[in-house]
Amino acid sequence: MITILDCYTDEPAGLGVPPYLGTYPRYIAGSLDKIPTYLTIDDLRLYKLQLKQQQEQGGRRGWEKQFAAKRVGKVIKPSQKTDIKTYNLTKNFENIQDILNNTKELIIIAGVHTPGKYLSAVPGTLKEIIKLTKDISCKKILTGPAVYGTSAEGGKFFERVDLSNFQKIKFFNPSYDEIRDFAVKGAEIIKQIPDLRIIELETSKGCSRAKHCSFCTEPLKNRISFRKKSDILKEVKALSRLGVKHFRLGKQSCYYSYPEAVEIIKEIREKFNPKVLHIDNVNPANVITKKGEEITKAIVKYCTEGNTAAFGVESFDPEVIKQNNLNSDPETTYKAVKLINKYGKTPGPNGMPKFLPGINLLFGLIGESKTTNEHNTKWLKKFLDEDLLLRRINIRQVDIFEGTPLYNTVGNKFIKKNKKYYWKWRNQVRQEVDWPMLEKITPKGTILKDVRTEIWDGKTTFARQIGTYPLIIGIKQRLELNKFINIKVTGHMLRSIIGEVV
Repeated sequence: MITILDCYTDEPAGLGVPPYLGTYPRYIAGSLDKIPTYLTIDDLRLYKLQLKQQQEQGGRRGWEKQFAAKRVGKVIKPSQKTDIKTYNLTKNFENIQDILNNTKELIIIAGVHTPGKYLSAVPGTLKEIIKLTKDISCKKILTGPAVYGTSAEGGKFFERVDLSNFQKIKFFNPSYDEIRDFAVKGAEIIKQIPDLRIIELETSKGCSRAKHCSFCTEPLKNRISFRKKSDILKEVKALSRLGVKHFRLGKQSCYYSYPEAVEIIKEIREKFNPKVLHIDNVNPANVITKKGEEITKAIVKYCTEGNTAAFGVESFDPEVIKQNNLNSDPETTYKAVKLINKYGKTPGPNGMPKFLPGINLLFGLIGESKTTNEHNTKWLKKFLDEDLLLRRINIRQVDIFEGTPLYNTVGNKFIKKNKKYYWKWRNQVRQEVDWPMLEKITPKGTILKDVRTEIWDGKTTFARQIGTYPLIIGIKQRLELNKFINIKVTGHMLRSIIGEVV
């Protein structure tokens, strides 16, 4: 018996942290003779916790009800917070002991290269994975981005641990000819997941730039290649037949680089009419071309509102841009932000603008100085002052992976040098740009529709729409989870909003 253990992935090009379902478990499942049993690290965490509590209390009595309650999100005390480490259980949890006893080969998918904060999931670290799996008697195979390293926290080197727990370590990287069939067959694992998932769809591997950014791991894993539109459509068809209605064309370094970027979203819309159709990564330089303008118009027309083009800007400091070979200069980014706002700024039916840019900023890059944040805030405020909307500004400290130019030249030199400034720099952006930007995007009184209740924190429910970088909404009452509601915006925080049910 073969079992997949999904410990979740987050890369520069691709997300597999719930509510997203990444490509790795689907492709691997499809590559096997028979669809394997699918488990998440949440299943294993809860199982181990259950065993520990049994030992402490000397028996099973009463534990079935408590764990069943956790499974559906019923936190017992009003003061408690939803346990997001055991939130994403599969349908196989109730039989996990038998599954583990009968597993001959455990394929462990893991790897975080762009760590962030996740509302309702916690990716597994290698240290945790080893601890949880060391007593499982079977062949253990480690795959996913973790083969090239993984990091749970920004501003760190990749996690260094003894990997002798794994009998095989190999990056699963089939050709697109092979993936054509794997993706269709592997769609079946969605049957083992009881909760809603937004499916991450892949359009390309690698990066089309001749010289790559200093910190990026994508060129280590893949050379540039593009997937056939017809293969993607077959995958969407298979998933749609299984009831999936939420998709993101997110696994690529730049969506605008995909040769059939217009045609693929047009055909997905016309053939399958999904509830959510979004994109992710975008190089600003590809937006401001004639072809880029056509793609922008098509995204606004065929995709659903709340869509975000994540720009890997990383820095507006000319010296940092030069020394790290970043993919955009400030003027190019400005033109790209302006163009997407021109077509995507208008709100759609669910209350969010149809299509907006997002900005990624990185601390700790080569050449960073005290003036770096001045360059960043200058340009961010320019967008704000000119009423150019940014859906979100993602700020993190760079992670340092072996094989990248950053690792080979300076390592964590600039992280150590400027770490004392990072909280101040980040807070300045949050206070002076993020907050007023949110007030522009969602003024008080805005009605946001199709908002899904996700977790509890005491008497507050946190909810989001489904999609790329959805706004987190705090609702000051305890609502039933995993339900869709409409809310009215009543206030704004630094990176989230406050709402009430309407």
